[in-house]
Amino acid sequence: MTILAMAALDLAGKRVLIREDLNVPVKNGKIVNDARIRAALPTIRMALQKGASVIVMSHLGRPKEGVPIAQQPDSALAPVAAHLGQLLGTKIEVMPQDFSAADSRALKPGQCILLENVRTNVGENDNADAISRYYASLCDVFVMDAFGTAHRAQASTHGVAKFATVACAGPLLVAELDALERALSKPVRPLLAVVGGAKVSSKLQVLESLAKKVDALVVGGGIANTFLAAAGKPVGKSLVEPDMIEQAKKIMAQTHIPLPVDVVVASEFKEDAAATVKNVDDVAATDMILDIGPRSAAALTAAIAKANTILWNGPVGVFEFPNFAKGTEAVAKAIAANKGFSIAGGGETITAIEKYGIEKDISYISTGGGAFLEFVQGDILPAVAILQERGSK
Repeated sequence: MTILAMAALDLAGKRVLIREDLNVPVKNGKIVNDARIRAALPTIRMALQKGASVIVMSHLGRPKEGVPIAQQPDSALAPVAAHLGQLLGTKIEVMPQDFSAADSRALKPGQCILLENVRTNVGENDNADAISRYYASLCDVFVMDAFGTAHRAQASTHGVAKFATVACAGPLLVAELDALERALSKPVRPLLAVVGGAKVSSKLQVLESLAKKVDALVVGGGIANTFLAAAGKPVGKSLVEPDMIEQAKKIMAQTHIPLPVDVVVASEFKEDAAATVKNVDDVAATDMILDIGPRSAAALTAAIAKANTILWNGPVGVFEFPNFAKGTEAVAKAIAANKGFSIAGGGETITAIEKYGIEKDISYISTGGGAFLEFVQGDILPAVAILQERGSK
């Protein structure tokens, strides 16, 4: 993959514009989870240490385009700037929407500022040339470092890279691409994937793509229920997609999919619902499957232990409810104990990783949700494609 890397550039005295993904949860003006901010720190620090003046841009939430930030304060980046400043040990100012190229030229080496929420800018979401050229005018070097937004062709992720004098990838984006390539293009086999979630339809392309690449594909959650139905097993009133059963059968014919042999069921979807372990053949019409059973968890633990490369996206049960969390906990701890290469991505997956305290035991935790899945299913990420185009010239 021919992409210019920021780490290889001389940035002394340069204006460096970095697109980061600082879209973190904020409640009552406080950062609830700063994982994405911490992930961006090495890139920002590297640029500052190289003697650049740094302009960081990001989105936050889902603001209305063209509406002043004062009218939608929940999308203002002030809390992010304050937290980023604390982590960097310096004050970070948020620049208004009329920040200009002349203002950027007035910045001093070692200075870092943050542009206000880019998704309030007219033309951002449509990848308009006008706003893209504006971003490019602010910098000598554009750095795309927001893997979580790389699947979107927007002005701050794609358009600016067309017009910037130099366009390159930041260390975080490079690390993401390297980890995914290691897992999918150059895996040490056996390669095992764990894909959980509610619906087959939402991850059909991911499942179809992985089925052609992996040695074993573990499915969990509502996805597993549809596969159980495809295998002719009773699923009661569990979440199932009948119109996906034929697709499930086709995927099962392509690769090894170890289905649960026992499950944890309840009569209703409630946190305090009574949990009952049943053999998968004994699921009643009134049962809802909400987790895998202990024998299935033990079998998956053994399979995970034999893998040399693991890709994980999604829980295998309703792990938010304590009565139905044991399966996901067993899978999470088995992946953590594996000495091979593991990569995990997706919001629920990261929540599970944090819940079970295994952050340091996963080889690579992706910061991307949609971008992670689109890369896995083989889609071209626009923000990566433009960097490849620029890097090949």
